[in-house]
Amino acid sequence: MEKTVCELFAGVGGFRCGLNNIKESVVYSPENNAKEKWKTVWYNQWEPAEKSTQYAHDCYKYHFGVCLDKNGNDTTNVDIEKVDKSTIPDFSLLVGGFPCQDYSVASSLATSKGLEGKKGVLWWSIRKMIEVKQPPFVLLENVDRLLKSPASQRGRDFGIMLACFRDEGYTVEWRVINAAEYGYQQRRRRTFIFAYKNTTKYAQHISKTVGCSSEDNDSKSSAAKLLGAEGFFAKTFAIKPIQESKIKIISLSENLGDISDSFQFNFENCGVMKDGIIYTIKTTPQYFGKQITLGDVMETGNVDESYFIPEEQLYYTDPEINRSDESQGKLPIQQRKTWQYLKGAKKLLRKSANGHEYIYSEGPIAMIDEEDKPARTMLTSEGSFSRSTHIVRDRKTGRIRLLTAEEAERIQGFPTEHTKYCDVDGKVVEMPLRKRRFMMGNALVVNLISDMEKTLSSIIDAE
Repeated sequence: MEKTVCELFAGVGGFRCGLNNIKESVVYSPENNAKEKWKTVWYNQWEPAEKSTQYAHDCYKYHFGVCLDKNGNDTTNVDIEKVDKSTIPDFSLLVGGFPCQDYSVASSLATSKGLEGKKGVLWWSIRKMIEVKQPPFVLLENVDRLLKSPASQRGRDFGIMLACFRDEGYTVEWRVINAAEYGYQQRRRRTFIFAYKNTTKYAQHISKTVGCSSEDNDSKSSAAKLLGAEGFFAKTFAIKPIQESKIKIISLSENLGDISDSFQFNFENCGVMKDGIIYTIKTTPQYFGKQITLGDVMETGNVDESYFIPEEQLYYTDPEINRSDESQGKLPIQQRKTWQYLKGAKKLLRKSANGHEYIYSEGPIAMIDEEDKPARTMLTSEGSFSRSTHIVRDRKTGRIRLLTAEEAERIQGFPTEHTKYCDVDGKVVEMPLRKRRFMMGNALVVNLISDMEKTLSSIIDAE
């Protein structure tokens, strides 16, 4: 089977970099694209919040060019909900990192199945792509809370997704993976989903490993082999031995509407769904290799002065103090605009909607990020005056500063300077710093996809 890819919600190309093990920033050329092991036949990136710019798409285009649909049109920067999925070239692997939203359904006569998702919820575009194109394999990424959303009906959203895959004839494996627990440079937990058509040779191989026997002990034993040793994630990311007696089993209703209305289930961080039967268990990573740290990806040479934080913005009192008490009154605004205050523990006087006064407390976090550990999770607010922003001690001067754009890229496993340039209507422009940070806060850890590629490649080769 040919290694062809369709990348949805492509961002700046994290899946593409990972699948093709791209280590250095490239500029689009037919020659560079021809070197890629996985041929991307089409991608889509459209940011609805951007009215005049599309930096993510234009960065992707700068590195990889565009892909035309079957009609010869470039729809790579068109709202995916408006794209005619039948015009997309065929592919063997669908990939994408999509937003975590409300996946509930509503009755409608607009679809043959009598149900459709809420408008603007992008899972339904993925389902439509799967329904129309029937790709043999699917690899998706989402936040870890996907398994427990919404808070009012735990597990409903993921149950709906699994039912959609079941209805289209897929088996699904999932695993929540923290990149740092497999040696990489960021503590970032994400849910990865691997689905495969039941007609593939891979599915036939897996069927010999996991079954849906009516005997609980038999089915748990088979699921344990799949989740612990034989499955896609098990072969890619080792885990400690699991106890099959702790595997939980539940069946999905045949009716998607019933799942939307009443399904609740505590999904664990690892599992498989086959023929509507779910097997899930909490697993623990097992890794004995090298640990990449924040210090390993930091600059060792000169850093532009703009990244350094002025002394008056760092501390307002003794640097050893990491807490403030405002239960009797607020500190002066100048003190509250320091990183020491922002990252320190606090006691704040607040008032509820009914006028009741209470004390709100929050604990301290480390002001200077530790270089001998993996970086904390990077968010889209990276670089702003926020508790989540990384502050580091410059390796050359010892002064305190923010992360550079290149360090943010390396924390996510991208090539250095991957987000520096964009192709905007044929003109090369630099992406603004705040956007570069935003792109990285919104991305996945590319290293994990490179690890998965090895397993994917062997699967595709055997088809």
